Amino acid sequence: QVQLVESGGGLVKSGESLKLSCKASGFAFGLSTMMWYRQARYRREMVAEISSRSSAKRYGDATQGRFVVSRDNDESTLYLQMNNLQPKDTTRYYCQVIIDGIEHWGQGTQITVSS
Repeated sequence: QVQLVESGGGLVKSGESLKLSCKASGFAFGLSTMMWYRQARYRREMVAEISSRSSAKRYGDATQGRFVVSRDNDESTLYLQMNNLQPKDTTRYYCQVIIDGIEHWGQGTQITVSS
C-alpha cells in the first residue's frame, strides 16, 4: 500500500533552517508529482509541488523564496529545504501524492519556530 513517512521536524529559532524528508513506498514515486502541505487554521495549504522529473516546481505564496522542494527518485524521497523560518511557519507539515484520483497523506512532522 502507499506509504509516506515524513521526518526532520523539530524546534528551531527564528531565522534558522530545517530540511524535511518524506520517504515514499508502495507506488511509482518516480512517475508521480509530489506535494508538501502544511496545516493552516481551517485547511491544509499548499507549500510546494514538484513534478516527477523535477522539471516543474510551484510554491505557495507564504513560502515562495524561502523554501526549496527537491526529490531523489532513486531513493524515493521528497525533500523540503526551509530557510529563514519564522514563527508563522509553526505547524504540522505533510507530504501528499494523488494516485488514481485518491489523495494519500503521511502522518506529518511538526515544525515549531520560536521568536
